[in-house]
Amino acid sequence: MKIMLVEYDAGWVKMFEGECGLLVGCLGDSVAGIEHVGSTAVVGLVSKPIIDIMVGLVDFSVADSLVSGIVNMGYTYFPEYEDVMPDRRFFKKSVNGTATHHVHMTEIDSKFWQRHLLFRDYLRVNPGTAEEYALLKKELAKREWEDSNDFATAKTEFIRRVEEQARKYA
Repeated sequence: MKIMLVEYDAGWVKMFEGECGLLVGCLGDSVAGIEHVGSTAVVGLVSKPIIDIMVGLVDFSVADSLVSGIVNMGYTYFPEYEDVMPDRRFFKKSVNGTATHHVHMTEIDSKFWQRHLLFRDYLRVNPGTAEEYALLKKELAKREWEDSNDFATAKTEFIRRVEEQARKYA
């Protein structure tokens, strides 16, 4: 499969804000924070046109009780990913078979939470690194992939290196 990348779209912020409001309404007091993460959260960065939303829970032990509410919002739940990341619940929303939103539910301030914010924030203030990431993604998008997870895995080394740089300046 080919990975489709598109140029940055300022409308992604409004898409995040709209979905954020719906998630807060659905999940209520269990939510300690909601963040727009991933490439659509970095102005100017090419991206798959999917809004990544990270939901931070006050207490992750309630995560499983919140799954049905998110599913009722039109998301598909992927419990199989918990084998690899037991501290995250993953959901995808699609329109006409095309993914539009991902929700990553985790505990606020967990390692998952911190890593994603660290990476996003570093790219936001380091345009040279963001450009390097964009070039990597464009190069990888030229290949055929078994699935989109393989594309994500191919970016891991770069992401870990940037996270390490970001920790030094945090």
